[in-house]
Amino acid sequence: MSTQRVNTRAWAKFKREFFQQGKTLDEAGDPAANCWLCGQRVDYTVPPNSTPDSHNLDHFYPVASHPNLQHDPANARHSHQDCNVRRGKDAPMPGIGILSRDW
Repeated sequence: MSTQRVNTRAWAKFKREFFQQGKTLDEAGDPAANCWLCGQRVDYTVPPNSTPDSHNLDHFYPVASHPNLQHDPANARHSHQDCNVRRGKDAPMPGIGILSRDW
């Protein structure tokens, strides 16, 4: 199975739009803009992939194991640059679940 990523102008456009979507959600206070891996806010004030807390488009199903889903918009998730890099092509670490209260 090939893990070679294929980048197209259409995918680059989608990535820009996905970032803008996240930024708009964040400005509205919607937690859907948060990093899907850690649940914390993503820094949308800086360019994507520029700092550890900046936005990074993550693939729910990694491209390495699911290259056919690389350009599937339903496979895209908002994440921190650092969280996505630490995850790599592994399955995401399970969270502790829904907290009973804010600690």
